[in-house]
Amino acid sequence: MADTGRMITTNNPKDKLLMNSAFSISVPRLQTERLTLREYRRDDFDLFADHLANPESSAHLGPADRQTAWRIFSSHAGLWLLQGAGWWALEEKQTGQLVGNVGAFFREQSTVMELGWNTYRASWGRGIASEAAAAVLNYAFDVRREPKVRAFIPPRNESSRRVAERVGMSYEMETELYGKAVNSYICECR
Repeated sequence: MADTGRMITTNNPKDKLLMNSAFSISVPRLQTERLTLREYRRDDFDLFADHLANPESSAHLGPADRQTAWRIFSSHAGLWLLQGAGWWALEEKQTGQLVGNVGAFFREQSTVMELGWNTYRASWGRGIASEAAAAVLNYAFDVRREPKVRAFIPPRNESSRRVAERVGMSYEMETELYGKAVNSYICECR
């Protein structure tokens, strides 16, 4: 392949491939007191995969092998391209350590933005999820002008229920997600 500035073309005439080497998508960077919410990076994947492989960490998500974790990780990142909304990596400002992820996204058939979060096991109990979720709710309402945001939480996930309530979400109803019972929490534009 020859690099011709902004475009990359192959030297093979049978190849009709034309790729823009300058292609990029902008993921908004959000800041909280302790966290930087930033785009996913390839180097983030090992911690992400470890989190999903650990039965304790993934108890409410369901454990995933490395191959499945890669599909989830890639789809989280790709949502920004498809929807202009997606998932952020949570980086601790003081240490640069990755401590989890948080997302504001739309499911395929939904018009209501959904909020989700995961804190990696080593950072549990430090208020990371609440801090990140609050920043993303502010972004959803103040920047995107979403009228409401919803979170689906398994009934036995008490820590996520507490996070939802701390950031101002209220129980809406019990529903199903992929055949499993979940509680829907909602927050309307403030």
